[in-house]
Amino acid sequence: MRPLLVLHEDGAEHAVADAREQIAQQFELTAEDRAERLPSGRVTTLQNRVGWATTYLFRTGLLERPRRAHYRITERGREVLAENPERVDKRVLGKFPELEEFIGSRGEREEPAVTAPEDAEPTGTAEERMAAADKELRDVLAAELLDRIEEGSWEGFEQLVLDVLGKMGYGGLEGSVERIGGHGSDEGVDGVVRQDKLGLELIYIQAKAWKRDHPVRRPDVQAFVGALHGKGATRGIFVTTSRFTDEAQQYADTVQSRVILIDGRRLADLMIEYGVGVTLRQKFEIKSVDIDYFEPEAD
Repeated sequence: MRPLLVLHEDGAEHAVADAREQIAQQFELTAEDRAERLPSGRVTTLQNRVGWATTYLFRTGLLERPRRAHYRITERGREVLAENPERVDKRVLGKFPELEEFIGSRGEREEPAVTAPEDAEPTGTAEERMAAADKELRDVLAAELLDRIEEGSWEGFEQLVLDVLGKMGYGGLEGSVERIGGHGSDEGVDGVVRQDKLGLELIYIQAKAWKRDHPVRRPDVQAFVGALHGKGATRGIFVTTSRFTDEAQQYADTVQSRVILIDGRRLADLMIEYGVGVTLRQKFEIKSVDIDYFEPEAD
């Protein structure tokens, strides 16, 4: 991470591809080194490592992204360089709360986000390390999905939410998941799911593509519940790229209408689980010995 941060020390914007080339030259990588690929074969080791380093430096505020695929150093990045002349790694980044928010945003971590320097001996079983790596990959992918959603339009976000619900099996009938209304004319709802052919079972959707520092508050949920009542509906789903305040969640839990709140991280998890906006790059399987094969029960 430190060589990449040093490369940005000039304060200029650097494209990821250009930074990767400069790193390769700095470390005098051979053509064979540059061509080395991960076991999946999809990306080179160089692409992968520069990409991960860039992601961590950006997520912890040492780099900023003025436009897509271009980065420049921040004042925090300069301070970290000055304070760490030998090495910058996860242990160094661990003092910033953004790291915990980034790789521990589910709120269900069972261990610290940073437990040891990167060059320490690996701990835990192979399966435990794979599980930890899987979680880290999902955290990064979720953050990237939310970035892409924020860069898009409100119309695109509304359609994305309906696509996710469709993939989850809601509706199940042709044309049963539908955007309704338009910007400023949707009467408090953005979509509807028809659970049966006659439209007797309806679920209304509200989708808010808000910045992650702009939480959905109780009055916002109250307005949605009011819109449900206005349509004679009893069930609704409120989805946001941001988060819900505790008061908003408590209100949704107590109203007579059944209202489900889905925040940005939960939405990203659902996109990953149901294959919306993501593609499968590599799949691992863990197998164990079939005891029944080697020790069949006696007749």
